[in-house]
Amino acid sequence: MPRYALRVEYDGRPFAGWQRQDGPASVQQTLEEALRALEPDMESIAAAGRTDAGVHATGQIAHTDLARDWEPFRLSEAVNWHLKPAPVAVTACARVADDWHARFDAVERRYTFRIIARRAPLTLDAGQAWRVIGPLDPEAMQAGAAHLLGQHDFTTFRASICQAKSPVKTLDEITVEARPYPGGQDIRLHLRARSFLHNQVRSIAGTLERVGAGAWTPARVAEALAARDRATCGPVAPPDGLVLTGVRYPSDPFGGSR
Repeated sequence: MPRYALRVEYDGRPFAGWQRQDGPASVQQTLEEALRALEPDMESIAAAGRTDAGVHATGQIAHTDLARDWEPFRLSEAVNWHLKPAPVAVTACARVADDWHARFDAVERRYTFRIIARRAPLTLDAGQAWRVIGPLDPEAMQAGAAHLLGQHDFTTFRASICQAKSPVKTLDEITVEARPYPGGQDIRLHLRARSFLHNQVRSIAGTLERVGAGAWTPARVAEALAARDRATCGPVAPPDGLVLTGVRYPSDPFGGSR
């Protein structure tokens, strides 16, 4: 059976997360239903990461096995037709090796967390960013973030229900980007690692917001990390601002397609 890699974009607000489950709709369920409109006997799909409820993606990667030998462009067009009106879209599709795996072959995940600091409520970006009253100090946030780079025990920034075997992860990048925004600031945290713990990015975002607001010193981030205690973490940021922006593989399955 031919295997296909799919790059998937979605607005996470209507969904209970990526993973199929009993009850509320998931992104996985929505995409599988669109694929089964083409091939009713299709088996479940696999993805690079299981994003939580309300988390968005521009670069989620999934793979599926189909009975028919589809031309990738025609497959993506057909799937997108059946996805309507759900806020999910396939933005790239490619035929891959039969043993290629969206999760296990991935060597890097990239996330962006967006914070908008202003007093006025959000309109166009509502649900796409975490609004705080602000203002925030991006330089202080970057100084705090520097303590998290490299390999550490991230127990402090790990959800109590995290199922990872070890809290030790290597954070390869955490960059704080500040942009002007009408009436305030648009702060974007860019994080890159091979893999992340459950709620790790949102925990980091909530902690760095405290640094940016002046409630924490940058050095307190290092102290919280060293404590290896969830109680020393800052507040967990809401899912609104979190976006899975990309997944890297040893060889790009889409051949550089954007």
